[in-house]
Formats: sequence, C-alpha cells, structure tokens
Amino acid sequence: MTTDYVRPPVIPILVYADIAAAHDFLVDAFGCTPGGVERDGAGNVVHGEVRIGDSVVWLHRVTHDHGLDAPRRLPWAHGGLSVIVPDIDAHFERAKAAGAEVLSTPSDQPYGLREYGARDTDGHYWWFASPIASG
Repeated sequence: MTTDYVRPPVIPILVYADIAAAHDFLVDAFGCTPGGVERDGAGNVVHGEVRIGDSVVWLHRVTHDHGLDAPRRLPWAHGGLSVIVPDIDAHFERAKAAGAEVLSTPSDQPYGLREYGARDTDGHYWWFASPIASG
C-alpha cells in the first residue's frame, strides 16, 4: 500500500461495492498496476488501490456513515477520470475484451487526442486518450 503521501499531491478516491472485484477489473481491463487490498480483522476488504503511471487511485468501500456510494446505485455519476495511454486502440480492445461497458469508441478529436469512454463495474466513468501523431 502507498506510504508516500507527498507524491502525488492529489489522490482520487472511487467508491466500490466490491473493492476486491473492482481492483482486479481495473488491472485486467484498464491496465492499472495492482496496489493491493486491505482487510479488517474479520477479513472484509476495507480499502484498495491501483496505480496509473505515477498516480494512485484509492478504492473506498460503500459507507453510508460517510455518505459514500457507488455510482451504479445512484441516479447520476458525478465525474470520472481521464487517463493518457500510449496506444488508445490497443487499450480499447483490452478494455472491451475484459467486459468494460463501452460509452464511445476510439475517435479523433479536434483538440489533438484520440479517445474513448468506458464505465467500470460500479459505474465510474473513465476516458482514455492518446495524442494524435502530428504528421
């Protein structure tokens, strides 16, 4: 688990009903680096994390005491993550094969990125992009 709380200075937190399953999905589908899961004394998963490059994403449990729930169980998602990847088309094929819910297929955007959108197992929005090679 992460012990370096100085870098990165901002750590996104995503809420999942099943942290262990979400951790494995993010590794398999989106190519995140595993960061592991923590369990309480009864063996319940209470925290997890994955890495994307130098960044960390914390996976938090659903907890009504803190007013946190997974987007899939709410009427609207409130945001998402954008991630730059080296090969958008290969990344898209990997995510699709692993069962990610595809929101949009890879397409060139006028602002210089080729990107696609997907949702994970709990409904978090993820957008992936690669710079379009200038020619």
